[in-house]
This record gives sequence, C-alpha cells and structure tokens, in this order.
Amino acid sequence: MTPVAAATPYPVPNALMATLQVTLLVLVAAGAFVVVRTRDRVRLVMTLSAYGVLLAVLFFAFQAPDVTLSELTVGAVALPIAALLAIAKVRKREE
Repeated sequence: MTPVAAATPYPVPNALMATLQVTLLVLVAAGAFVVVRTRDRVRLVMTLSAYGVLLAVLFFAFQAPDVTLSELTVGAVALPIAALLAIAKVRKREE
C-alpha cells in the first residue's frame, strides 16, 4: 500500500511556490536585520514578536505545520511575554 501523501498532487504550481519561498526568505533576512538594529527595548520585543510571526509564515510556506505552531507559540507569544516581564522588572529596580 502506498502512502497517501506521496500520491497527493501539489496544489500550487512549483514556480509560484518557489517565488513565495524566496520572497519570504528575503523578508526574514530583512526582518532579522531590523531586529538586530532596533535599540529601544520595548520596540525590540515587538519587532521580535513580528519576526516570530514572519518565521512561522516561512515555515508554513515550506510545509512544516508542526514547526509553524511551535514558532507561533514560542517566538510570537512566549518569548515576547518573558522579555517584556524582564524589562518591566529591570525598570522597576532602576526606579
């Protein structure tokens, strides 16, 4: 018996998917540059959260839904919340 996934045709033309993937890779590279160049801490966390969503979209385009869900949970939600809490704690000590 052959696996169903191997026999399923690809729903999007290869050229269109390749263009989408290359475009997302360029956006991820640009997003990484923006994250590195951001100076303000709170703005950095928001940029990092948006970068996590962008990475999740990239993983989805590469047909990795399990990695997409993990990236959305960790990169777009958990990490920014932890970073914002740490920033708030540091600011509280400074005052």
